[in-house]
Amino acid sequence: MRKNSLFKRFVGYYKPHKKLFIIDMICAFIISVFNLVYPYVTKEIINNYVPNKMLNMLLVGTFCLLGFYIIKAVLNYVLQYWGHLVGVRMQADMRSELFKHLQKLPFKYFDDNKTGVIMSRMTNDLFEISELAHHGPEDVFLSLVTIVGAFIVLSFINVYLALIVFAFIPFIVIYVALMHKRMSKAFAEMRVVQGEINADIESAISGVRVSRAYNASAHESEKFEHGNKEFVRAKSKQYRVMGEFFSSATFFLDLLYFVVLLAGGLFFYFGKIDAGEFAAFVLYISALIAPIRTLANIYEQIQNGATGFKRFCEIMDIEPEKEAEDAIEVSELKGEIVFDDVTFGYESEDGKKVISNFSMTIPAGKTVALVGPSGGGKTTICHLIPRFYEIDGGRITVDGYDLRQIKRESLRSNIGLVQQDVFLFNGTIKENIAYGNFDASDEEIAEAAKKANIHDYIVSLPDGYQTNVGERGVKLSGGQKQRVSIARAFLKNPSILILDEATSALDNTTEMLIQDALNKLSDGRTTLVVAHRLSTVKNADEIIVVTKNGVEERGTHDELMSLGGIYKTLYEYQFKNN
Repeated sequence: MRKNSLFKRFVGYYKPHKKLFIIDMICAFIISVFNLVYPYVTKEIINNYVPNKMLNMLLVGTFCLLGFYIIKAVLNYVLQYWGHLVGVRMQADMRSELFKHLQKLPFKYFDDNKTGVIMSRMTNDLFEISELAHHGPEDVFLSLVTIVGAFIVLSFINVYLALIVFAFIPFIVIYVALMHKRMSKAFAEMRVVQGEINADIESAISGVRVSRAYNASAHESEKFEHGNKEFVRAKSKQYRVMGEFFSSATFFLDLLYFVVLLAGGLFFYFGKIDAGEFAAFVLYISALIAPIRTLANIYEQIQNGATGFKRFCEIMDIEPEKEAEDAIEVSELKGEIVFDDVTFGYESEDGKKVISNFSMTIPAGKTVALVGPSGGGKTTICHLIPRFYEIDGGRITVDGYDLRQIKRESLRSNIGLVQQDVFLFNGTIKENIAYGNFDASDEEIAEAAKKANIHDYIVSLPDGYQTNVGERGVKLSGGQKQRVSIARAFLKNPSILILDEATSALDNTTEMLIQDALNKLSDGRTTLVVAHRLSTVKNADEIIVVTKNGVEERGTHDELMSLGGIYKTLYEYQFKNN
């Protein structure tokens, strides 16, 4: 990614806030001018007002300075408040843009990237960008105005002395440029390590119950310490480079001050400048050193912000889920699903396909169950129907429409999904059920809960439907979470229903409640059921046995039992165990 391109994109985020930004820059300019006034007034006091007994001018000059300082204090308040506000608003714009973009990215991106790393980019990186957005232009502009202004004023005092002093500044600039590459590499590495350690922390906190149950706290601590040591190593490398940079930069600034005292002293000794001009020269160089030091100090911030913005752009440049140019909206689908010679594989080094040349038809309004050993691609088939992933070959149609010709939002509005691993958002029970239809009334939400056999439990709670479920629904049992997700599907009222292991790992009583709810939910809809517990799919209109070789058997329960193949073997094995 070219730096010019990155810079243009960064500047583009200032446009909605250009009025505040302009005010910020004007304040910075006025402060810079005021900083140049003090040495000049000092020169006049030493050379004219005091030697010539000009008391009035002395009082006017000093009180003018006092007035400037008061105005400068007000301007500094504007810089600190409004200037930071520009950065915060830009940060909010970027965060909003990034969040919306993440909502459109292919599922593969979330398969390949840790949640903690993504969170780091949305928080740490954008904060650094916000700080750069405020301090970068303001500090650089203020410093440059001061440096240029000081050079002009010093040239009027003695151009030769000014040239001698400013001859050292290019060496400082060259040194900064040489350090740029090393600093960039160190800061980029630090960002990666920061994201990884955030991911480890997020994982450890989310899985704290599992680690405690398996007495794995020591293992988690060991894993965290490894990441923590990597953090220290990367941070140490970053600070080593920074130490080299700042120590050298400080030496250059001290050397500049040394040159002023030596050269200025010699010019004064030989009568090329007077006492007031010498004092002004020393004060201007003091004023000059401050912005040079600011430029050196802000370099870390520029590196942090530039690295953060580059990482932000890396995500924004990932192609979102694409729609075909002629993609159509569909209203209510009947739900006939056809897999026609479909091939699909998750991207991996071995390039292995999960399903190859797979064909299957699910008639509209029928219930079809997918059973078979693990690894046959049953869950993958469920993920392909809502187009969570793009197939590698063949076609999938619904009511004769190729899925690629239907807009995703339109397609997914017709599909309800109930999975084994239920995800509930941190919020109330009502909010989680309302995901099925955000426009639903309280009565419709309660009706959906009744159909899912969860209403009586909800109203028994002190806060009823306003009960907070906790992160990932941790305050509810597995069966309760499952019934909330079923209520969500009832509220959505889809024409196509996908049940992926929806009754696994539940006790018999809870399974009966959930199976009853699922039977009501499946009524009149095209339903695809994935189940390992074969007793739950005996009444399906058709049962399809799927293995790594594709469809091995298909038929009703009785037909497959009489066939005496894989299904019968699996069923009798489970029945014997039960």
